[in-house]
Amino acid sequence: MRLLIEQPRTMSSGSSNFLLVPIPEYPVLDCVPNKNVKIVVLGASNVGKTALIVRFLTKRFIGDYEANTGALYSRKIHLDGEQVSLQVQDTPCVSLQDDAEGLYCQEQINRSIYWADGYVLVFSITDLNSYRTIQPLYQHVRRIHPNGNIPVIIVGNKSDLLRARQVPDHEGKALADELGGPYFEASARENHESVQAAFLYLCQEVSRALGGGNGEKRKGGLHLARPKSPNMQELKRRFRQVLSSKVKSVT
Repeated sequence: MRLLIEQPRTMSSGSSNFLLVPIPEYPVLDCVPNKNVKIVVLGASNVGKTALIVRFLTKRFIGDYEANTGALYSRKIHLDGEQVSLQVQDTPCVSLQDDAEGLYCQEQINRSIYWADGYVLVFSITDLNSYRTIQPLYQHVRRIHPNGNIPVIIVGNKSDLLRARQVPDHEGKALADELGGPYFEASARENHESVQAAFLYLCQEVSRALGGGNGEKRKGGLHLARPKSPNMQELKRRFRQVLSSKVKSVT
């Protein structure tokens, strides 16, 4: 299967870098978690990657988002009685080539795949083409991480849109079984519990895979800058923006 790498487009001043330094969510004087759990969310366009992340981190749903150029969100959470630093990387979309034998994937996505310890592969149950990107996307992740097991989950988002379903539940499960990971159907719009269950499962798998130490893997070859982010401050700004637009529409 061929892979085409799309170089990042030049962006306006202030957003020229994809990866930005995250703002810690724990106070400076607080005890620093001894383990870093790093997760990347991958999938085609309009499958709800950002909505899933926001729903997991804030329990809220926002219907409209700015164009996704990638952002890293940092939180401090507890897993199995241990305090860990969670970082969740959002990404731009991937897509199949016209001949359906290759994958368009931006270089910045490759950097995120290399950086991460766990992977959320998302498709929409209302979009068969997004489902078809999952297997080549997983194979691409395996090319970047050819050795050992990698924690991965498959998420079929928009499970509230049953009348528009194009991907049966059993096909999602069959694909997940083939790829060696669990399958979750979720609704970022309607069901926080389903989203939380999927992300927490992956967080726990990554935490256990990292074992002792600080969770920082030694990786040779590619040098990665530490990712940047609008983080929770950016989420708050988006909430205010959405609420403001709703008030204006009412008036």
